[in-house]
Formats: sequence, structure tokens, C-alpha cells
Amino acid sequence: MDAVTETMESPLVAEAIKKAAVAWVSIDDGPAYALWCLPVEGALYVVSGPGEQSAPGLAEAQTAAVTLRGDHGGRIVTWPATVTRVEPDGEQWQEIAHQVAAKRLNARGSISDLAQRWARECVLTRLAPLGRPTAGESLPDGSLAAAPRPTPAARRTAKPFRLHRVRRR
Repeated sequence: MDAVTETMESPLVAEAIKKAAVAWVSIDDGPAYALWCLPVEGALYVVSGPGEQSAPGLAEAQTAAVTLRGDHGGRIVTWPATVTRVEPDGEQWQEIAHQVAAKRLNARGSISDLAQRWARECVLTRLAPLGRPTAGESLPDGSLAAAPRPTPAARRTAKPFRLHRVRRR
């Protein structure tokens, strides 16, 4: 049995994909980004671009690592994925883009208006299982939390203002 067949037949991966609403996607061993997604026919679809979520490098990537959580909220499986861009002039676009647009929360305008904006400005990406998943005992024990990225929004926290003197004991 080859790696692709093994992944496609993995009941854990199949079930995790069916229940996925958020996936952590990392490209080339970079930081993982939490992305909302829609499961359709054994794959996850993700929209990224202006006015949508940020997924640096996903549109140009060939493969990615996808981590999904279980019912308890913790990581249950990480699997390699083939990244395919769904083109606006392709056969899949009308069907898939409208399904994803229908599930998009807090979207302005109609479903078809949203799909047209995505065709002009954004990227719709398909993440399909490829290779052997990492699950169960083979998952790392640590949190894998990364240090916060530098940002110009961070500032020094000021000490609280005290109107009256506070006695120390």
C-alpha cells in the first residue's frame, strides 16, 4: 500500500477533515497559521487574500502540513497536504467557491458577489491529504507554541495609576 492510498484510507484523517472548521497550516517548516476552512469531498478549501484571512506563501506552495483538532479541542492529527489552487475560470470554481462563500461568516453581499470578489482579489486553495499522517503516540508532547512575532502594535505596559498613596505592609 503506498503512502497516498494509506492516507486516503485513514479513518482518523477522513473523520478529522469532515469535522474541520479551523486548520493550522504551515508551509516549508514555517509558523503554522490558523485558517478557517470548509471540508468538501475529503479535502479542505481555504480562502486567503485581501479582506480575507492571511496565509503567507500558501498560494505559491506545492505542499503544506495541516494539523487538525479533535472534539476535545486538542491536536489529534497532522498530515502532509498537496496544495492546489482553484482557478476562477476552472470547472470546480462555480461549485466550490459558492459552497465556501455560503459558509463564510459575516460576509457582506450575496454569495455570488462574494465569489466574484474572490475571483478578482483572492485565492481559493484546496488542501488534499498526501502521505502518512502523524497521530497518536507519534505526535509531540509539547505545545509547539512559538514565541510571539514582533509587531509595531506592541508597547510598554504602563503601571496602574494610583490616586492615593497605598500603604505597604
